[in-house]
Amino acid sequence: MSTRFSKDPRNERSLRHSIKDGVAYSVMMGSGESYFSAFAVLLKASTAQVGLLATFPPLLASFAQLLSSWLGRRTGRRKGIIVFGAGLQNLALLPLALLPLLFPAHAVPILIACAVLYHTGANLAAPQWGSLMGDIVPERRRGRYFGRRTRLCSITTFLALIFAGMALEVFDRNAFTVGGFLLIFAVAAIARAVSVYHLARMYDPPGHTAALESPFKGSLLRRLRGSSFARFSLFFAAMQFAVNISGPFFVVYMLRDLGFSYLEFTIMTGTSVLLQFLTLNRWGRLSDAFGNRYILLVTGLLIPFMPALWMFSTNYVYLLLLQAVGGLCWAGFSLSASNYLYDLIPSERRATQLAMHNVGASIGVFCGALLGGYIATHAPKEIFLFGEHYEWFSALYAAFLLSTLARFTVAALFLPRLREMRAVRKPNVSTLIFPTVRFQTPSWMSFDIVGARKSGKSVRDEIERKSSPEGQ
Repeated sequence: MSTRFSKDPRNERSLRHSIKDGVAYSVMMGSGESYFSAFAVLLKASTAQVGLLATFPPLLASFAQLLSSWLGRRTGRRKGIIVFGAGLQNLALLPLALLPLLFPAHAVPILIACAVLYHTGANLAAPQWGSLMGDIVPERRRGRYFGRRTRLCSITTFLALIFAGMALEVFDRNAFTVGGFLLIFAVAAIARAVSVYHLARMYDPPGHTAALESPFKGSLLRRLRGSSFARFSLFFAAMQFAVNISGPFFVVYMLRDLGFSYLEFTIMTGTSVLLQFLTLNRWGRLSDAFGNRYILLVTGLLIPFMPALWMFSTNYVYLLLLQAVGGLCWAGFSLSASNYLYDLIPSERRATQLAMHNVGASIGVFCGALLGGYIATHAPKEIFLFGEHYEWFSALYAAFLLSTLARFTVAALFLPRLREMRAVRKPNVSTLIFPTVRFQTPSWMSFDIVGARKSGKSVRDEIERKSSPEGQ
């Protein structure tokens, strides 16, 4: 990493280790977690079971974030909790692959149980990692740093996806698909071990004030009620609910209903990741220059269209283009939502409130998938429209349509209420979109932030004061 992001050499070394950790973690994601649902389909899981695998383990494990917040408050340490959680996730990978094969009569329940342990490790680490990174990444460099880190992670995930998909395709053609899954999950376990090493090398600044509040304190809950944090977390959880009415079932749709090979499925999945790689650096610069609210507005208005567009055609090229557009939108939405939280939450409350935010999001994911699974298995096989009977190509189309309507509802209710948490330049539409869609921009397109800026903390505190009951 040639660009320096911190003047403190210890923080700078930690940021470099964090990028290496992210790259190794992305290998695990691309060759491991991305294929959990495909593994479940191989094990003859039903549509409802695939939805349960994608949502129940993250929901149950998300409560480990509250435990993590409590441990951080009790011990005053972050790195030890982060490393332990990452190590637990690493240890869960091989049993996740082996046990369903050793006990095929109970393969899917065992897979779900192992996935709970896997996600528990990740959730133990998450709030403390977020607190640590919030302290060592300079505020004015946050968008660029996380944009670069996520960009490298995206291309690594893409390459790992391609490797894993090609491996599965080769093993599948030789009638040994199970061996392919064992190979890619073993690679994922090794990659997570490398990630754990780099996490252990990071510097945890002493004297931090993260996680000093219990998430169960009545005073904390009263302060959060009606706050900007509560509104944004409610928006994010509601959007996760709407997205996951359809989200977990695209794997079933591609592998079962469309009959994609593992290679076709991999290319389809990788296209979205590739577009994130191509645009994340630009999204990060836009975030630093113009704030996160406008990015959330633009991407939040485009995301609702995605599931309905899958119903228009089964043409492979059309779906690839759709995945590309989806990758572009989700790159901006995910990065800006993450940075918005960093701007929104003071350092001393970060671990606790991140844990609460993530638990809420996990509840939204689970409830959305539960509803989507019910709709997909109980929807009528045909609909009556304009005096004609139309038969669904797939029962999942009902979930896609409901997800579209739910996303539009959430966007309409919450997006107009978002406020920018920093003093930033106000972009017009061409300023926001044109630099994003161009992957390589000439030198005259570089951003030049002119004028003094109020600190993000002062703007955030002023907004919180005005939005709290005492400030009205």
